[in-house]
Amino acid sequence: MRPPLRAVATLAAVAALVTGCSSGDDWSRPRPTPTPVGSLGPGFVDPSDPPKPEGTVTPRPGSWDAVHPPKDYRVVLLTTGDDAPTKALVTAVKDWAEAEDVDLRTVVPKDAHDFVASIDGAIQMHPDLIVTAGNDLIDPLAMVTPNHLSQNFLVVGAELAEPTYNVTAADWSGASFRGEGLGMSSTYDPASFTADRCAAAVRAGVAAVLSGLTGIVIWLDQH
Repeated sequence: MRPPLRAVATLAAVAALVTGCSSGDDWSRPRPTPTPVGSLGPGFVDPSDPPKPEGTVTPRPGSWDAVHPPKDYRVVLLTTGDDAPTKALVTAVKDWAEAEDVDLRTVVPKDAHDFVASIDGAIQMHPDLIVTAGNDLIDPLAMVTPNHLSQNFLVVGAELAEPTYNVTAADWSGASFRGEGLGMSSTYDPASFTADRCAAAVRAGVAAVLSGLTGIVIWLDQH
């Protein structure tokens, strides 16, 4: 267990890095588990064969389009890296949040030594969902997420090698980074992080989480 003084310092450091627009909700009030507006369309999953934990589904394109978050859905975007793929993912998350009237706050770790503390700080904000963008976060997420099973995470543009049921991923063959221990996939392609592909990853991933399909990998290659 971390000493109390370090915990206080961590919260202060993370608070200084939080940005975003608030709806006036300070996130301190409890509320029921968010429910989706709309439902998944045919072809997202096979109802007769629901995905198993850590399983992979390849939904039909657009089968997630009818699912939307409730108003003021609380989301923390946790991101690191200034490479083009990460920037494309961050833009997709912010565009989605604006379009869907999501209450989005962003946490950016100061450096590699701050990754775990930033994840902890994002969790302590009690969002409905933490969305992560940036390959450097994968190994720290693998360390932290099994200890916080009540907090939902969505990893876009990458995935955890062995996710727990609170970690959902949305990626594709050109974005299949799974941690330093496994190395970079031979199919990794920065050019595959197009605006359309990144937007689809965000929307399909959120739709899955809102619909209770968590702990799986949503594969966005051709159906």
